[in-house]
Amino acid sequence: MSGLKISAIRPTSPPRADIHWSGLTHRGRVRPNNEDTFLGLAFDAREVRHLGKTGAASLAAWDFVFAVSDGMGGAKSGEFASRIAIDRITRLLPRHFSRTVGSADAGRTVALRELVAAIHHDLLHLGQAYDECAGMGATLTLAWFAPGKMSFAHVGDSRLYRLPAAGGITQLTHDHSEVGRLRRAGQINEWQARSHPRRHLLDQVLGAGQDTVEAQCGLVAWQPGDRFVLCTDGVTDGLPDNALEELIRSPVAVRATQPPAQRLVDEAVLHSGRDNATAVVVEQVG
Repeated sequence: MSGLKISAIRPTSPPRADIHWSGLTHRGRVRPNNEDTFLGLAFDAREVRHLGKTGAASLAAWDFVFAVSDGMGGAKSGEFASRIAIDRITRLLPRHFSRTVGSADAGRTVALRELVAAIHHDLLHLGQAYDECAGMGATLTLAWFAPGKMSFAHVGDSRLYRLPAAGGITQLTHDHSEVGRLRRAGQINEWQARSHPRRHLLDQVLGAGQDTVEAQCGLVAWQPGDRFVLCTDGVTDGLPDNALEELIRSPVAVRATQPPAQRLVDEAVLHSGRDNATAVVVEQVG
């Protein structure tokens, strides 16, 4: 993108830190490679800064985006697909920054839908152009943080959770699957969904030969003490919602000194490990 500077964020001593984050991905104990990818960016209309695995910063000058993606496809194409999805966020999202500043919240939703459509188009094109990429696809869960609000876009069965300062845990995203619809309709509970034989069959992903994709987009207000978790299904396969909440809010002593994302990934791999596992945890402070 013309005029866009991309750099790594440098350690600083800002006057305050409004946002803390941590992220981690793990191959798991069964898969030969890791098809998961995660991303952390601070950006404005002119510059994109890649974030480290852990950190803290102010929202005064930057917006922040965090995302997780789980690739799928033969050979190495799943790994390639998730990396493409993450790369396109870095390249395309700052284009929308200027026209969303000061605009209605709907402007961010439009920007996110355009971003998802562009990623979907790129994956479809590569899948059609190269035999080794045929059928490749990816999930995507993305959260865009600005002062007082968070916009999100989602396709697939990776997830975004909110843990309000007052307590509890809410899954903000919908699993794009038959099992996800059954659970939302109250026809099965969480534990039945976790053992359902069709739980990993998705009807919405980026690429994978699908003509169209309909992203779930949303906007939530947030306040100090709120936490958000983005994770792939390798984490939720190993951790039910109540265990995920406990690891974030009240970890045992041996886990308390670890970054929150590491707690989730380590425990998920310990209790399952059948799939790649990736988590990003974001907290508003101050």
